[in-house]
Amino acid sequence: MILAAGRGERMRPLTDRLPKPLLPVGGRPLIVWHLDRLARAGFLDIVINHAHLGDQIEALLGDGDAWGVRIHYSPEPAGALETAGGIANALPLLGARSDNAPFLVINGDTFCDWDVTRATTELAKNELAHLVLAPNPPQHPAGDFTLNGQKVGASGAANHTFTGIGVYRPELFDGIERGQSAPLAPLLRQAIDAGRVSGELHAGHWVDVGTPERLAALDREIGSWT
Repeated sequence: MILAAGRGERMRPLTDRLPKPLLPVGGRPLIVWHLDRLARAGFLDIVINHAHLGDQIEALLGDGDAWGVRIHYSPEPAGALETAGGIANALPLLGARSDNAPFLVINGDTFCDWDVTRATTELAKNELAHLVLAPNPPQHPAGDFTLNGQKVGASGAANHTFTGIGVYRPELFDGIERGQSAPLAPLLRQAIDAGRVSGELHAGHWVDVGTPERLAALDREIGSWT
């Protein structure tokens, strides 16, 4: 699942007429970088939620045939449902079944070279989530979680920042009704307290593309690769 329902307030005025996932970076929309990476890794079914100007996302990406994937859309009401609410709302599209099979979720407003093929192997049977963390960027120096070996902790002196990439089991969202707005952090902290969240520190490239300045910087960086 690619999360693409955010309003992008910090990106205004760029997002007044264009949804944040369609902002161009390196010559193509930000969300297309995710689609390309997922398609190359063999992910065939991809769910995208949307709210603000979501019709533009559907019009550009269509059914996913251009990437050899099948895109399923999960529309949300104006204002969206927050992260956990959006995921819970999309569970039927994610193939949530009685076997509690996990699925990968990626924030649509990030850029990262984490190997998405690892999503199929990193979550142990007794775990509810596996989080990809990164060194704290300048705009978020306090971080979000600690990492003790492969176990995620809720606080500590060596915090790392959550990249927005996670592998989850449907069970994590059992308490949320479809259509209910709900943040993800409280669910993760409950699972962490129960010792059911693993994680890793990604030492590669990750950018939280949250402001026009960071978008422009990433665009210049990608332009220097060619």
